[in-house]
Amino acid sequence: MTEKLRIGFVAGEASGDNLAAGLMAALRAEAPKDCVIEFVGVGGARMCGQGLKCLYTLDVLSVNGFRDPILKLPALIRLFKDISDQLIAHKLDMFVGVDFNVFNFLLEGRLKKKGVRTVHYVSPSVYAWRRGRTRRVAKVADAILCLFPFEPQYYENTDVKAVYVGHPLADEISPDAGSAAARDEARKVLGMSESCTVIAVLPGSRRGELTLMLPIFLQTAAILCKKIADVHLVIPCAKPDLREMIESELRSYSGLSVTVVDQDTRRVLAACDIGLIKSGTSTLEAMLMHRPMVISYRMGRWSYQLAKRLLRSPYVALPNILSNRMLVPELLQYEGSPENLAAALQTELERSRSEPGFFAPFEALHTTLRRQADVTSAQAVLRLTRVGSG
Repeated sequence: MTEKLRIGFVAGEASGDNLAAGLMAALRAEAPKDCVIEFVGVGGARMCGQGLKCLYTLDVLSVNGFRDPILKLPALIRLFKDISDQLIAHKLDMFVGVDFNVFNFLLEGRLKKKGVRTVHYVSPSVYAWRRGRTRRVAKVADAILCLFPFEPQYYENTDVKAVYVGHPLADEISPDAGSAAARDEARKVLGMSESCTVIAVLPGSRRGELTLMLPIFLQTAAILCKKIADVHLVIPCAKPDLREMIESELRSYSGLSVTVVDQDTRRVLAACDIGLIKSGTSTLEAMLMHRPMVISYRMGRWSYQLAKRLLRSPYVALPNILSNRMLVPELLQYEGSPENLAAALQTELERSRSEPGFFAPFEALHTTLRRQADVTSAQAVLRLTRVGSG
């Protein structure tokens, strides 16, 4: 007899779309042959490619920083009511909220009261912010899928089942993705010289991030070019509508040698000698590619003051949080001046070329995070639904 399983998903960002799509594919692969799985919710192109019945595309939920959610609050409230009403009407067996914490916690809470089993995919940064949030997660989620090995411990005294699944990026990126051969191939594709020093400049994927970070990063590059010969910059453009913004800013730096590449962050990192990167998931990607980097981040003055009061971790960058030490330089807010960033880039570039074992911590972290995350997550979800042998 065929069993039908209806699972709701909501992702609010592109990274969530990627995570959810991998999980959806693994759920179908891991479920028994007589189980038909239907997906319904909010997502992007990759989730739709896995058969999501899309109630809304994820761009309707897009917010940035602390102020943006406040400004968009009325619209978000209306969306929340409509999305939750529609999900309830679909009589779900399971709901998976992918990151996008506040919105998904509220959804999970409402659905759980209706008898729907709930999973939250990606632990909120309780290690960095308010650890009391674990109690809130436990109230709304039956299980939480953790990307990092130190996260489950924060849920030990709660009712939520915390499962360390590893990070999909660590599975996706092979251990030799940052090899010399891979670098040469990437440079060939991008039309770059094998002998020049290539700096990957990753200022962010949102317009607000570019406004804050791109001018500082280009000023940094201009300083560095006076200290190091034959420097070439390569900037991945996350979205087509941001290219004009990047090229407009570049007109003030005609002396720089720059290539702007549409989207292809992975190839950009493969081609580079070092990265100048806005704090975020790209820092993890660079670490998994075994690339030295300098990390920076800026936000509005009031947002920064609020973040300073809330932050509990001594580190912001993922490689540093994972290693629990300053593995890579992170220069935040006003410490991230062009002069300081240029000096840090020069130092890290020299260290990466001269110090034996420089990349050993990167390799060790890659091994730790490589756990077949999609499959492990799917098995955890199916156990909750009591479907499958796991």
